[in-house]
Order: sequence, then structure tokens, then C-alpha cells
Amino acid sequence: MSEPTGKPNTDEQQSAQAPEGQQQGTPTPDQPEPAVQQQESPQDEVSVLRAALENAHLEVEKSKEVYLRLAADMENLRRRTQEDVAKAHKYAIESFAESLVPVRDSLEMALAVENQTPEGLKDGVAATLRQLEAAFERGKVVVLNPVGEKFNPNQHQAVAMVPGSSVEPAVAPNHVVSVLQKGYLINDRVLRPALVSVAQ
Repeated sequence: MSEPTGKPNTDEQQSAQAPEGQQQGTPTPDQPEPAVQQQESPQDEVSVLRAALENAHLEVEKSKEVYLRLAADMENLRRRTQEDVAKAHKYAIESFAESLVPVRDSLEMALAVENQTPEGLKDGVAATLRQLEAAFERGKVVVLNPVGEKFNPNQHQAVAMVPGSSVEPAVAPNHVVSVLQKGYLINDRVLRPALVSVAQ
């Protein structure tokens, strides 16, 4: 058993020296207390989620509106295109037919003339033929009259093979000797092949 020496214990000294309220482990005024994190209440979270949901609904409505407008525009475009195609098919020959009307008029006038002389009839037929040729030109109809040309199976139809030396001047083999019936192209497409005889 130790006797009291009259000197305070070291632990007692530290306790006595530290001011009140600043015991060991207690922060000093120089050491601020750590900030307490504020957590959102459940009501705040629900409000935020409701606002986000409302915005999402608005975006969906806008997108739906845009989609419906585009769908209507596409339907109108499709309908107009169908109408244009139908009109093009229906009236594609209109321009060419318009060019042929004067030809018919000329033929009817020629038949209406009484006591027609052969010379007058010939002149009338020549004038009508010129009108027809002009109509063909406007309609992009080209006559195929391939005498002397090389035989082209895409545009010509051979109905006979003859010696090339049988005509004057002589025709080279596989070339057209004579045309029995003219052919026609329309916009570079064969409307009717020319009927030809071909040199052997």
C-alpha cells in the first residue's frame, strides 16, 4: 500500500490541466465537428419521381404527335403518287394522239373531194405522209429501214437468205439485202422489227 506523497497522480494532473469540456476525445474549437449529411425525405423522392414521370409522358405525347403527322404525310404522298402514275398510264398517248388528229383530218378531206385527179390525190397523200412523219418525230418514233446494214437480230427479223451477189451493188454476207416491211423504234425500244432478207 503506497503512501500519499502529496503529489497528484499524472492522470489526475492531465485531468486537472485540461479545461472543462475539453476532456480527451472531445473536439476543440479549432477542430470543427464533421458535417452531417442531409438525406432527402421519402416525400421529396416521390415528388422528383412524379415530375420525371410527367416529363416522360409529355415527351411520349410529343413523339406520338410527330409520328402521326409523318404517317399522314406519307399516306398523302403515296396516294398522290398512285394518282400520278394512274394519270400517266391513262394519258401517256395523249400527246402522240394529238399529233395524229391532223393526219386523220387530211385523209378525210382527201376522200371528200369529188372528181379527184391522180396528180391531186398523189399530192394530198404526200402532204398527209409529211404530217404523219412529223407526228412520228414528235412522238420519238423512228423508222427502221436497214438496207445495206449489218443484220441486227434485236431490231431485224430475217425472212429470207439470198446470195449477196444477186443484187447490185453486191452486199456482204450477214448484211441486209432488202427490206420487205419497215420496222419502228420508240425511244430506242423496238416497236416492230423490220422484216428483211439477209445476204448469205
